[in-house]
Amino acid sequence: QVQLVESGGGLVQSGGSLRLSCAASRSIFSSRLIGWSRQAPGKQREFIAYISSSGRTNYADSVKGRFTISRDSAKDTVYLQLNSLKPEDTGVYYCNEPLGGNWGQGTQVTVSS
Repeated sequence: QVQLVESGGGLVQSGGSLRLSCAASRSIFSSRLIGWSRQAPGKQREFIAYISSSGRTNYADSVKGRFTISRDSAKDTVYLQLNSLKPEDTGVYYCNEPLGGNWGQGTQVTVSS
């Protein structure tokens, strides 16, 4: 079992930025696809972005051009840079490793208007 721990969430004004981090308990990021999802209040969890083991990335249309996913394998950490934040980006952000079915506990992002 791999533990994933997210951090970096917080309260930010509309138009602001945050960088979320997802750290793993052991070295998996260089060989596994890692994704980010979010869950807004009263809504289902939705896909945000992923980065494959080869570095290929993919984004939901709602965040394309504003969010960037990246990986630092030496630190066993995946990042999600959130720019130009909007109130509708508010929610709990989770990282996950689909192959092993691992999810983090989530980090809260709140964007005020």
